[in-house]
Amino acid sequence: MTGSRIISLGHYQPSRVLTNDDLAQMVDTNDAWIRDRVGIASRRIASGEETVADMAAAAAEKALAGSGLTATDIDLVVVATCSSVDRCPNVATRVAHRLGIQAPGAYDLNTACSGFSYALATVDHAIAAGASRNAIVIGAEKLSDVVDWTDRSTAIIFGDGAGAAVVTANDGDEPTGVGPVIWGSAPDKGDAVRIEGWRPYIQQEGQAVFRWATTALAPIALQACERAGVDPSEIAAFVSHQANSRIIDGIAKRLNMPNAVIAKDIVESGNTSAASVPLALSKLVERREVPSGAPVLLFGFGGGLTYAGQVVRCP
Repeated sequence: MTGSRIISLGHYQPSRVLTNDDLAQMVDTNDAWIRDRVGIASRRIASGEETVADMAAAAAEKALAGSGLTATDIDLVVVATCSSVDRCPNVATRVAHRLGIQAPGAYDLNTACSGFSYALATVDHAIAAGASRNAIVIGAEKLSDVVDWTDRSTAIIFGDGAGAAVVTANDGDEPTGVGPVIWGSAPDKGDAVRIEGWRPYIQQEGQAVFRWATTALAPIALQACERAGVDPSEIAAFVSHQANSRIIDGIAKRLNMPNAVIAKDIVESGNTSAASVPLALSKLVERREVPSGAPVLLFGFGGGLTYAGQVVRCP
């Protein structure tokens, strides 16, 4: 039995920027209304030809390049997504093929917006059990495929992108870099966020999700700190699912983390579901806003309604 740690990160976003003013030409809305309700200024939108696998592979390639490992070292690829239109082959095998990874374990995981934290936990468990040594964990979404662009309640929220992490087994007796996961769900509220049917659109009960997120989740996130043996005052950064800036602020305030950088990638990226946590974390690390080795609280939540979080050490 051994622990695991994140050794590198990477992210990818499409080149097209869709601003609030652009959306105002499509639906009855405006920049001030969007910023006030959800805190978003812009989001990235993939081209028609660009797929979830394309974005996942681009983010994974960057993470692998910064890891000091090669494709031959990777033995597990896991992709968290709820928006891939292809059911088989899965995204993970397509990413492995593009990166030249030979014969890895490869699977996709769908818990929507909590997907990256779920996927990271399953990889940590696989490494602890000896089933893997070096893995790539990816959150990738092309939500623009399932957005109704005539519905202002959802069209303003979602964007596309991917984030990835290379996770490896700890060496010797060094402290674990991925803390114990706290995960679960509220299935009785599962219909609050939906992507259903053969030609689906995202639908959600925004107020129900807001109330659940701002009242139920902070105590659960605190459990992740407790399980990791880290006091909230020690947390250097809080990277939650980028659902809504008011939700992020509400949870962060209840956690009482005076020294934490609060990730707010939602401003420039919108809600990217399973991609939002690794995307925001990768940007914090790229900008050197969090010191290497510092404890970071990751917390995903959303469709299902599912949640998962863990404390990780910044690579």
